[in-house]
Amino acid sequence: MTDGALAARRASPVADDHTAADTDYGFFGHPRGLATLFFTEMWERFSYYGMRAFLILYMVAPAAAGGLGFADARAASIYGTYTGSAWAAAILGGLVADRWLGQYRTVLVGAVVIAAGHFTLAFKALPFFYTGLGLIVLGTGLLKPNVSTLVGSLYPQGDTRRDAGFSIFYMGINLGAFIGPLVAGYLAQRVNWHIGFAAAGVGMTFGVVQYVMGRRRLQAGVARLGQKPTAATADTAAARRTADTSRGFTTGEWRRIGAIVIFFLAAVLFWGAYEQAGSTLNLFADRYTRLEMFGFSFPSSWFQSVQPIFVIALAPLFGWLWMRLGPREPSVPAKFAFGLFFMGLSFLVLVPAGALASGEGIRVSPWWLIASYFVSELGELCISPVGLSAVTKLAPLRIVGLMMGVWFLSNAFGNKLAGWAAGFFSAMPLNTLFGIVTAVLIGASVVMFALVPPAKKLMGGAR
Repeated sequence: MTDGALAARRASPVADDHTAADTDYGFFGHPRGLATLFFTEMWERFSYYGMRAFLILYMVAPAAAGGLGFADARAASIYGTYTGSAWAAAILGGLVADRWLGQYRTVLVGAVVIAAGHFTLAFKALPFFYTGLGLIVLGTGLLKPNVSTLVGSLYPQGDTRRDAGFSIFYMGINLGAFIGPLVAGYLAQRVNWHIGFAAAGVGMTFGVVQYVMGRRRLQAGVARLGQKPTAATADTAAARRTADTSRGFTTGEWRRIGAIVIFFLAAVLFWGAYEQAGSTLNLFADRYTRLEMFGFSFPSSWFQSVQPIFVIALAPLFGWLWMRLGPREPSVPAKFAFGLFFMGLSFLVLVPAGALASGEGIRVSPWWLIASYFVSELGELCISPVGLSAVTKLAPLRIVGLMMGVWFLSNAFGNKLAGWAAGFFSAMPLNTLFGIVTAVLIGASVVMFALVPPAKKLMGGAR
């Protein structure tokens, strides 16, 4: 379905008024508001991934080293519950924005709550630990779905720059995810755990400040989200409704929602493997990987910066590839199938390393993890930015915030699944654990390839 077809789903004067006069090219050919949202998300991801890089390491570290002294299984369960809840809360964030506060104010409140959560973690008492995690969960739920919705709102219906805009936005996400572990992870592991937590809070504070300062750049998009159809366009939309319309959605809208459900299920499995970077693979890096390259030693949390730097390097290449392929560009469901396949291969790379670590108890070369993360990013670039863009094009406009929350729910289930898998880190040989993940993902990719034709039909022509 094209953006023009999206306008037909929900007739709006905005869709009909797309002219050169209302198109903003101030930020590298994109709306100026994209810069504001780029840096808001960059600082939010700085705080989230900066803290996530050492969270499970802090929990399993002995009390004598300033940690909580939790067993691996308990720490993995808490980690999975926390990260999963942060994404699940996006459902609440979408509802709050759609029904009460609107996207702009919901993002602002979420950012402030996130900063408060990180500063709360800077205190040592255990109640502060759980309270801080709870605040970050709530704030992330308010911010994540709505900042992405605001990105989509910057582009009038029919604007072909939308997918490219999401790719630029996605680079902001990964820039923050790259810098966060380097700063917060280093401070946590080499100076003090709680200074690392505070550093994440400082980063989110920077995000709040620049978001407020850039408010005027977002006004057109915010107005576009809040605009209601006129009587004439409402009559036109009603004429398009079919006899089996249920709960206000047309047959075509239900089909597109069905396509989102298929992508959701595939994404759950993908994130269930990908998010083990912060749990299973973080423990693997800390205990079984040499923390030295070219004579330079570094904290294990720095491995969490490898994936985002690959995204920053590869995202422009993927954008160029999709444009180069033109009409031969893979469809959205085909990209999802490739994403699952690459994610499976990334764990296959680690099977020999896991055998060496489990069998001989040695620290393996850091290149095993780096190679695995490179392959995993080939998969992420086929799924994550593609999924964000697809939801903004497929979801009915009146529930786009809610559907974005549903999309992020796939991350919630995936993160909980990743935490559950990490609970087996000390219970089975690592090569077996990595092999099981490989088999599940490769099998899922085969199923997804088979679902490409029916999924394309449900999308109604969307690319």
